Amino acid sequence: MYTCPKGHASAEGDFCDTCGARIDGAAPVVPLISVPAAEQTAAPVKEKCPNCGYPRSGPFRFCEDCGYDHSTGRVPRIDPPPVVAPAGPWTATVVPDPDYFALNDIEGVTFPAGTIAQTIELAPPQVRIGRRSVSKGTEPEIDLGAAPSDPGVSHNHALLTFSIDGTWMVSDVGSSNGTWINDEEQPLATGQSRTLKDGDRVHVGAWTTITLHAPV
Repeated sequence: MYTCPKGHASAEGDFCDTCGARIDGAAPVVPLISVPAAEQTAAPVKEKCPNCGYPRSGPFRFCEDCGYDHSTGRVPRIDPPPVVAPAGPWTATVVPDPDYFALNDIEGVTFPAGTIAQTIELAPPQVRIGRRSVSKGTEPEIDLGAAPSDPGVSHNHALLTFSIDGTWMVSDVGSSNGTWINDEEQPLATGQSRTLKDGDRVHVGAWTTITLHAPV
C-alpha cells in the first residue's frame, strides 16, 4: 500500500485511488486499522481541470499538467520558434573596369567598349578565376578568356574558397600579373589568402574587377 499526500491509503503508487492526488516516490506503508464505514468521512470530490481533466491540487491557480489558468479560463499558448529563411548564395559581379585599366596603362592593350557586367552565383566550396584552355585543361568557373578576353589574366589566376564561417577567401595561385584587393598598393603574394567581405573588389588582369556581394 501507498500513502498519498492527503493521508489516504492507496493500492496505486502513482495516483491515489481515493482522491486522485499524485503520489511522488511514496513508499509502501502498512495498512492502517480499518475504521467502520459509519465512522469514515467521505472524501471531498476533487475538482478537475476543465481543459485536460487532471485533478486540481488545492487552490492553486494553474493546472499542474497543462498549465490551464483556473482564474481566467485560458490555456497558455506556446508560439513556435520563428522560421528563419536560409541565407541566399554569395554572388560576384564581373565587369571590365576602366578605372583599374587606367592604373595599369598597358601598352598595346585597348579597353573593351560596350561590355556589360555579369553576375555569377558563387557555388561552394571553390570558384576558380582564370582563362579556359583546352590544351592546359583549365576550366575556371569565372572564365575571363571569353569575349572580351582579358589578356592580363593567367589561365590559373586566383581561387575563391568558401570558409566555414560563411565568408569567402581569395588566394593568388601563381598568376603572372597579380591579384589585387580594393585599393591596396601591393598584390597578394603567391599562395597568400585574404578573407573578403560584402562589397570587396578583386582586381585581376588588365581590366577585370570582381565585386563580391553577401546574401541578403
